[in-house]
This record gives sequence, C-alpha cells and structure tokens, in this order.
Amino acid sequence: MRWLEQEFAETQVIYLVIDRTSWARVNLFMVSLVHDQRSIPIYFQILTKLGSSNFKEQSEIIAQVTPLFLKYKVCVLGDREFCSVKLANWLRESGLSFCLRLKKSEFIELEQGMWLEVNQLGLKPGISLFIPGVKVTKSHNFLAFNLACKWQRSLKKSSKEGWFILTNLSSCEGAIIAYKKRFGIEEMFKDFKSGGYNMEDTKVSGARLISLILIISFAYSLSTFKGQSIKKKGGQKYVGRVKEHGRSKRRHSSFYIGLYGQSWVNFMADSRSQVEELMSINSNKNEHSLRGLRAMNLILNAS
Repeated sequence: MRWLEQEFAETQVIYLVIDRTSWARVNLFMVSLVHDQRSIPIYFQILTKLGSSNFKEQSEIIAQVTPLFLKYKVCVLGDREFCSVKLANWLRESGLSFCLRLKKSEFIELEQGMWLEVNQLGLKPGISLFIPGVKVTKSHNFLAFNLACKWQRSLKKSSKEGWFILTNLSSCEGAIIAYKKRFGIEEMFKDFKSGGYNMEDTKVSGARLISLILIISFAYSLSTFKGQSIKKKGGQKYVGRVKEHGRSKRRHSSFYIGLYGQSWVNFMADSRSQVEELMSINSNKNEHSLRGLRAMNLILNAS
C-alpha cells in the first residue's frame, strides 16, 4: 500500500489487466497493475482445469484484488476471453470501469430488433467508430454498453484486424488508449517464461510452483523498478546498446535494463583490474572508461 501511495495519486486511474497463460498442465490466471508502460503482477491463481476461465472464476479473482484500490478509480482491461456481458455487467455494478475486447462474431442490436455481427459494421484500416448504448448478444437481456471500434493503420502497414472494445468509458479515444495498456501483461508473461526466468522449464507443481511464481513475481517487479530508475538516471545506454542496423531507439524493457544492468555492474566490478590494465595500454579509451564507471555508479545508486 505504501508503494501505491508513493506512485499513484488518488485522482489517477488504476489500470488492472486480467489475463491467463498456460504451459504443460499449468493454467495460470494473473491480475497485474499497469505502471510506467509495464505490468506489475499483484495477484495470481492456478486454475484447477485447462482452457479458458469462466465468469465465476473471473469475478471471484477480481473481487480478491479490488479492495486494495478502494481509494482509486479502477479500469479493468481484458482480451476476448474475458469479454462477456455477464462480466461487463458485474464490473459496472461493482463501480469499475472496463475495456474488454469483443469477439468479431458477437452480435449487437443497432436498432430495436435489428441485430448485426460487429464484423459487419464496415470497420476498415484507419477507421474509428463509437456506438453508445448498444445491447450485446441475442441471448442476454442486459443493459446497454458502449462499443469502441478501431482498426489501426500505420505508414508501413495496417494491423491484421480491427478492435471491438466493450466499455463503459464515454469516448472511443479513451477506450482505445486504455485498452492499449493491456499489452504489457503479454510482455510480462514472456519475461516470466522464455524471455527471462524460463518458468515453464522448471516442471515443478503444487506448493513448489506457487512458491516459484511468488519469487519470480517479486524478482520481476524489483528488476522492473530498478530498470525504470536506471532509465531515469540515463544509464540504460550502457546496458541496452542499440545493435540493430537502422534502429536509433533502444527497445529494451525496464525489466531487461534492471536485470542485466546488475549483471553488467557485477562484471565490471570483477574485471576492474583487467580494465585498468587495458586502459594503461590504450589511453585514448580512458574517456569511454570513465563514462562507463559513471554509469556503473548510477546503476548502483538507482532505487
């Protein structure tokens, strides 16, 4: 709670991302908090089945988390697995905002008795639509929701398909900006697994798996916070150098910077004598060496 009070003002919106990942026979449901374009794990549950979660599991898990954020406005973000009118209605009744990606095969009622698949709305690359107060699916008689539609188009190429976001936010732009924050959890899962800690290769289960996920969650969060601090102090260019031809912007995440920044510092400390010997031979590199030492001190002092 102290960290929340330090990082978030009570007037800020807290974005909570719900998602699920699986490997072997493990089915992990995770709730994360969006912080500085990254997802920070705050709650998880290992489901006792394989496959998608249902409304009962989703609502019970979210209810475990929301009491932590009573002082804040909360917006829940979820992909197509979580976009059900039951969950949307429950979130609204719970006083929460939400942006849930709707399957393109779902139906909405444009006019009284006129139902249409959202995929038939005519959305094209570069087009945005906002449809307030629509009913979703023919089989449930719930109150209306808003539908934000967006098909992203860039100068190089367009995305493969458009987004249909079920929301209680009041504008298309607001819903799309909010939903984009969801993608940090996919990067987090990658860092937990093949991109960082190789969690799926441990092959542990039961209590050992729960303990492992807890340890990785703490380690991941600390590395991410460390990386964010290193970036603010300008030390990231020594940790995540640009190696790709034609790329000028460093693409390494705060997690990477925090994790490998410490490894880089440890290597520098262990190799101090060799570095000093090399500098005595190549004195023209002394300026670069001093910059590296300064960066090492910045990393060590990052908090």
